Amino acid sequence: MPNFKKTIGLIHLWLGLLSGLVVFVVSLTGCLYAFQQEIQDALQDFRFSKVENKAMLPPSAFEAMARKALPKGHLHAINYPAKGRSVEAIFFDFAPNEHYYIVYHNPYTAEVLHVQNMEETFFHWVLDGHYYLWLPPEIGQPITSYATLIFVILLISGIVLWWPKNKAAAKQRFWFRWKDATQWKRKNYDLHNILGFYSSALLLIIAITGIFFGIQWFTYLIYNATGGKKELLFTEPVSQKPIPSNFNKPVTDLIWEKMKAEYPDAVSLEIHAIESDSAAIGANVNKKEGVYWSIDYRYFDQYTLKEIPVSHVYGRLKDANVADKLIRMTYDIHTGGILGFAGKVLAFLLSVVATTLPITGFMIWWGRRKKKGKIVLKSAKVEVI
Repeated sequence: MPNFKKTIGLIHLWLGLLSGLVVFVVSLTGCLYAFQQEIQDALQDFRFSKVENKAMLPPSAFEAMARKALPKGHLHAINYPAKGRSVEAIFFDFAPNEHYYIVYHNPYTAEVLHVQNMEETFFHWVLDGHYYLWLPPEIGQPITSYATLIFVILLISGIVLWWPKNKAAAKQRFWFRWKDATQWKRKNYDLHNILGFYSSALLLIIAITGIFFGIQWFTYLIYNATGGKKELLFTEPVSQKPIPSNFNKPVTDLIWEKMKAEYPDAVSLEIHAIESDSAAIGANVNKKEGVYWSIDYRYFDQYTLKEIPVSHVYGRLKDANVADKLIRMTYDIHTGGILGFAGKVLAFLLSVVATTLPITGFMIWWGRRKKKGKIVLKSAKVEVI
């Protein structure tokens, strides 16, 4: 057993030194991002519009105004958030014309309230660090993803190392027993071990769900093990070849009306723009505010309005099994949003603890390293005498 713990200790040490800086940055940026929606809501009044006793305008009205505001942008969707919020025209595109804007509109007049370049916001910068360490995605994402996987191993090995040998040792492992004479090294050791132990189970959940965003083989492993049968990668449905239609309204407006009728209690509704002659029109509808797992993803032929079924997990919620829902819940679990505001607070506190673990762990190693150096020097002095 001593040799086993010694081996685990060496693994824990070197993996911690290898991944510590990355874990620190990922955890710190996670802390900063935890309340991004609440902070932006408090500081950006253009995100809200006064509720009026009249009907909201259809997507085509916002599309026309948004395209005037950003004539060179690539319109992706018109989003109707919860009641009392401004309608959002979302523009984004990938390289080489990469951009990401949101145009905020009055829901009843389509007046442009604000044009926000999302790539210039503080929280976009934070998220870029969280995902990519501010490096190119093809470099940064594997680093953060595999560092998070190492963090999972560190949490498990940390529990093994924490496990007390007997009842006497257990008394010092469950709570801080600091006195006025307690040295900072002991306090640092307790902070690393006790906080690490109490947070380890929930940190494992946050870390594992974080890995889902960056390591495909890991995601498929968990998905298949829980009974998943569908595709995880989104594939764009296609419409039939262009055929004449007799619609008296823009098709995006017709789909918007259809979704409003089918989901009278929806808290958000997003209608995708027509991006090509072959593209289907997507409609994302959510009946639960503050989470994403419950979204119904619907797709329609732009020429016939016939619904198009899909083989990936991002389809209708009623067609999702347990494994599909687990994948859908990944983001909400990772951010704590699955438990509402209290869950976000919990995720924030756990991220704070995760931020401290590389620091306190490094200080434990550095203190032992200096102690060993002193012992060697003392031994050498005795031999000379």
